[in-house]
Order: sequence, then C-alpha cells, then structure tokens
Amino acid sequence: MANLKLSHIYKVYDNGHKAVNDFSIDIADREFIVFVGPSGCGKSTTLRMIAGLETITAGDLFIGDTLVNDMEPKDRDIAMVFQSYALYPHMSVYENMAFGLRNRKMPEAEIKERVMKAAQMLDIVDYLDRKPKQMSGGQRQRVALGRALVRDPKVFLLDEPLSNLDAKLRATMRSEITALHKSLNTTFIYVTHDQVEAMTMGTRIVVMKLGYVQQIDTPMNLYNSPYNKFVAGFIGTPQMNFFDVTLKRDHDKVTVGFPNGDSIDVPYEAVSKMNGGYLDGEKPVIFGIRPEHIEVNDDENGLKFIVTGIERLGNETIIYGKIGDSLGEFSLKDEGRAIVVKLVDRDDLSVGDVVYAHPKLNKLHFFDKETEITLIHKIPLYNTIPALISEGRINALGTSVRLPDAISKAVSSGAADLIVPPEAIVSGGDFVLRVAKIENVDGKNLAYLQNGEDYLFALVGDDVAAGESYGFSILYDKITVKVNGTEVMTPIGSEVSFEGRFSKKETRENGERVLRFYYNIGEYSIEAEKEKGYKINSIDKDRCYDYVYRYTVDRDKIRIAESGESGLDVNVCEMLDYGSAKYAMVQTEDGQTLLINADADLSGSVRIAFDGKDVSVYSTRIDMKLC
Repeated sequence: MANLKLSHIYKVYDNGHKAVNDFSIDIADREFIVFVGPSGCGKSTTLRMIAGLETITAGDLFIGDTLVNDMEPKDRDIAMVFQSYALYPHMSVYENMAFGLRNRKMPEAEIKERVMKAAQMLDIVDYLDRKPKQMSGGQRQRVALGRALVRDPKVFLLDEPLSNLDAKLRATMRSEITALHKSLNTTFIYVTHDQVEAMTMGTRIVVMKLGYVQQIDTPMNLYNSPYNKFVAGFIGTPQMNFFDVTLKRDHDKVTVGFPNGDSIDVPYEAVSKMNGGYLDGEKPVIFGIRPEHIEVNDDENGLKFIVTGIERLGNETIIYGKIGDSLGEFSLKDEGRAIVVKLVDRDDLSVGDVVYAHPKLNKLHFFDKETEITLIHKIPLYNTIPALISEGRINALGTSVRLPDAISKAVSSGAADLIVPPEAIVSGGDFVLRVAKIENVDGKNLAYLQNGEDYLFALVGDDVAAGESYGFSILYDKITVKVNGTEVMTPIGSEVSFEGRFSKKETRENGERVLRFYYNIGEYSIEAEKEKGYKINSIDKDRCYDYVYRYTVDRDKIRIAESGESGLDVNVCEMLDYGSAKYAMVQTEDGQTLLINADADLSGSVRIAFDGKDVSVYSTRIDMKLC
C-alpha cells in the first residue's frame, strides 16, 4: 500500500504546449481519487506521468517515500487498466492474466494461485479458457482488471476503463470497481470524462480544464460549493442554470434582476458572505441554480417562464423552458434565457404552460462575471471596511485609531477602503464589535461581527462566543488599501523573489570528479542542493547556464549575515513600520528592490544571507516552477 505526492508537476511538449500546469496533490494510502474533465484537459497525461509512460517536465512525483521521476514503469509497483483493455487476442484469459507474472519469473504454482484468486473476485473463473474475442465488453473489462489485480500493486491506475461499455453495463461496472477498491484496500486513481462516474466512485475528485486544476474536493463539496462556474456547470446532471443578473440590496432584502425585467427577492442573509460591492444594482454577476433546486408553481413572486419541452423519466420530470411568457426566436443553447428544472412526482405540466420558478434560498450560487469565480466562499476572501484617514489616524467602525507609520506615509488624507482578509483580524484593543453568530467552517470558527446592517468576518478562537463583544486589531501588513478604486497599498507576501543566474563548478575531491551547482544573485553565490541542480540541468539542458531564473525564498528564511559570512549586499532605502510587523525596503547592487523582515531599524548597507535548501526556482521563460 502507498500514498502518493505530486508536487508542482508540469508537462510541456517540445512545441511549447503545456498539457499539465502546476499539478499538486497529496493522495493518502487507500484513497479513491478521480481525475475528471473534458477531453484535452490533461487528466490522462497526468495519469501517464504517474505510470511512467510520459516523462515529467518539472516537479516531483513520490510513491510512498520514493522519488520516482526517473524510475522505469516496471519498477514503480503500479498497475494500469487502459480504455482499450489492451488484451492479447491470441492468448486465453488465463494466459493474459498470467503473462506479466511469467515475465517476472514467478513460480507457476504462485501464478495459478494469484490468477484463480483474481478470477474468483471478478467472477470470470468460467471464462479462463476463452479468447478475448469470445467475450463481451464487460467480461473483457474484468479480464483487464484481473491482469492488474494479480500483480498486487501499491497503486491502481484506471484510464477511462468504462467508456466503451453501454450505459447499463457502465453502471454495473462502477459498483463492481468501487467494491473492488474496498475489498483490496489499496490506492486507486481513476480517469474519466463522465462526472456521474466521478461523483459515485471517488472519495475525492480533481476537476481539470485546459491543463489546470480547477478544484480538488469531495464529491458533495464540489456539488454544494463549486469554486468557479466551470466546476459548477461540469458537476451535476442536468447542468446548473446560469443567468446574467444584477443584485440590488435594500436593507435585509436583495433583489435579483434578470435581463427580461423579471426579478426575485432573496434575504440578505443568504448572500451576506458576498462583498457589498456586488450589491449596488449595477455590477453584472452570474446567478447559478441547479435544476433540482427549483420549485415550480403559480406564485407570481417567482421567475416567470414558458415550458418549451418535457422529458418524463418515471418519478423524475425534466422541464425545459424560456424565461418570459412567449417563445419568439429561441434556442435551448441560449444561456441566460433557457431554464431547466428537475421535478419529482410532477406530471401536470405541458408544453406552452406559463409557470413560475422559485429557487431554494439556501442553494443559490453567484459568480463574478469576468473571473467566473464564486462570490460566496465558505470563508469570505476579504472584508471591505470604509475608512476616513486624516493626520495619521483612521476613522472606521465607529472608532478613531492611530495608524502605523507605513500606512500613514503611503495613504494621503481622505476616504479609503481597507480590504481586510478574515485572518488579518486578530484579538486586540483597537476596535470592538458584537459577535452576531459563529459558524464552524472546516474546523475553523468564523465569527459574524455585527457592523450596522452588515457583517465583518473574522477567524476567532474557541474562547469567543456569540452575543459577546469582540475586541480586535488589524494586521495592516496583510491588507490592501484602495483610494477611489485604485490600490495604493498591497499586502506583504510571504516570499521574496530575486532574479539571477545558474552555474556549476567542477572540482576534484579525494581524486574523484565532483559537480557543485550555484544560484547566483549579483555577486552572491549560494550553493544549490545537488538534486535541485541536476533537476534544473535536466530540464533546460546546457542552456540553463545562459538563462535568467527567478529565485524565491520564504521571507522568514532570510537573515542578516553574520560577521565574515558571505551574502548579498543591499542598501536600505526605507524602514516600514506596520505596527505588528516591521520591514526594511532594500535594493541590490543590480537594482532589484525587495522587502526583508526587520526586528530593529536598519540603515546604510547590510548583508543578507539564506540557504540553498530554502530556494525555489522558477523559469522566467515559461510560467513554471522547476524545483
């Protein structure tokens, strides 16, 4: 049994096409992971890299604790089941299943024992003497599974194994593969373009699009909390309805306005995690609602639509419609005008009926019109706090507080918006708000702080309770400040980036040839870990010594060099005091500007240093992490 770790995996072909971009996941032992997405999204390419059938351009692949990037497929202790079954037509079922074991020189008695055990598990004992052409598609699929099963691998890889089967047989084989996973108690990685297979089989699902991971989550979290419109539309049958709308807030009510002039009202509480900037009635957003989360009746407070088609599926009925009360020129592909509803135990509707849709208020989804990212996160990404800044003080949340020097220097007097992530609100004495309620989100306590008719969201400890007053301060180095919509201050990131060269040096030690690799930033050379050096060399070949790379280091790993220690000489341009943290803005001799942590005031020229093991390397030619 084995866990897997894919860390910043890339696949870039010689023509520059990126098939897989920055793929990272930790797969626990015995998990059933499903890669899902449309054709060309990179799911099969990723599976083939795990199998060793495709080379990895950059990144690390671990099976257990072993780095297997350069390991031969036969040595990875994995088994793969292909879409085409890949059975030898001239061999019997028994011979197909035994073939790989015989190549390993396994004793014939053990081969027979393994084949019979697998055949019994898959119910194909009666077919062991047949040739593949004498069997149905489902039976051949069982043979392909059996051939993998007899190897007793650490990991099973399955590449769209059911795509050649009919719908009824696919449903049967889904349950059989799920049962097989449970009985074997090993790790399965399964590739499919069928979201029904993904939802019914996987413990976690990786949704991919155009080589990029869109979301990794459990089936129900993908269904209930999709990260973006693509995931929302890909997961679920029929797919989610999408409409271009505007949102207008009026105290505790929000009006959802549709292009045809119709509207529905939802309580503010249902969208309270959405940033208030989307509730002005002007900014277009995308409204999403699943067909099964819509009720249909004659209540005119709903969204009016005319029924254009009906599919009766027994206890379920799929209703197709067009918003409004007349057909006109219309296509069911017209997103924003078409509506699909899934009803249970309803057979009283007919084509041409005019009815009203009522979305369930706890099942609403909203997405940004441009980015298509969800606007209602489990934990809001940020709060917007209007403030008035004057003479080094900030007036916000009913309180006047002295600003840290870094803020007061950067922001002139006047109105500003503070964009504050929940994690940047910490226990302190600057502001006080009442805790309206606390919600547990993925093991974290999300506090709703009452701010007039709005909420401020903060992550709090177990000692904070609803109904109490909560005193807090803001970590100003973690926020964005906007003046008239323009960012005048941005958060201080956790990493520092440099640009530099890469080199090697060959020496002889104890009579042996030794290669050492170096990251060069100006005159500062940091020895690279040998493994990273070889990796950069293997990716970019000898051209690596001509290229410029981006080196990033965690800010906490950069230190002031000790006396006599080599390092990077920088000039201190400015000290930045954010109250809870202090930074020095420094400049290298070749003009690179960066921020370093500073426990005390620095001035003049200082020397900074860090270790090669703490450096991450990125290509500046292709957006790709190398190591």
